[in-house]
Amino acid sequence: MTKPEISFEFFPPQTLEASFRLWDTVQTLAPLGPRFVSVTYGAGGTTRELTRDAVATLHKSSGLPVAAHLTCVDASRDETLAIAEEFAAAGVTDIVALRGDPPKGQDRFTPHPDGFATSVELIAALAESGKFKIRVGAYPDTHPEAPSAQADIDWLKAKLDAGADEALTQFFFEAETFFRFRDACAKAGIDKPIVPGILPIENWTGARKFAKRCGARVPGWVEDAFEKAIRDDRHDLLATALCTELCSDLIEGGVDRLHFYTLNRPELTRDVCFALGITPKVDLQHVA
Repeated sequence: MTKPEISFEFFPPQTLEASFRLWDTVQTLAPLGPRFVSVTYGAGGTTRELTRDAVATLHKSSGLPVAAHLTCVDASRDETLAIAEEFAAAGVTDIVALRGDPPKGQDRFTPHPDGFATSVELIAALAESGKFKIRVGAYPDTHPEAPSAQADIDWLKAKLDAGADEALTQFFFEAETFFRFRDACAKAGIDKPIVPGILPIENWTGARKFAKRCGARVPGWVEDAFEKAIRDDRHDLLATALCTELCSDLIEGGVDRLHFYTLNRPELTRDVCFALGITPKVDLQHVA
């Protein structure tokens, strides 16, 4: 089996304990040689400053290529582009450009009066600067706000045409979901890389809630398997097996890149990578 290139997503810490957990996560996963790691924004842009600090710290201390999430939420165009310039000044030129989720207490995204109305506008402005490699989100299962699956694909094409270089998908549970989406994207004329987003399931209750919120379809057999595994105290064993099988199916179907949503809990992601034959890189300069 061909070994894929991998990348990891982290979220910024909001407490001292969480800071240690993030650093432990980085220390655990960095030896696997990711092509980049990304740092998220909280819902409604609530962790904007924490994201900026985490990105700068990771870039300086880890030696890994770091991609910063940037959204349109609750900020003017000038403020948003100023944050992008701060990233660039710190040496971070990879950005995951997203519209972003509505602030807490709001049902729908409402643009800032002087802000970017859509992710396409944000992407075009970032691309015009010529300073950034831009990644965007994609939805193999239809986004809850999209009128149809085809509308999702059309919007993804608009984002890529606006200057994005690559798409990272929302997580899904069956490889066939991604393959159908990939084929539909190709039919629509999309020829830039679409990287599957993988969620190793650390907590089934939390994953199921997250899936419902973002529109990821949960197959009945997955639901049944986890309910039985939890009763038998085999949750982690099942999670590792299912995630490894999903990744293997994707690789057999021609996928050569995987993006893992780690939730700052690295053990399951590491175990899946090991099962796929992705092992720590040895720095020969430091071998006696």
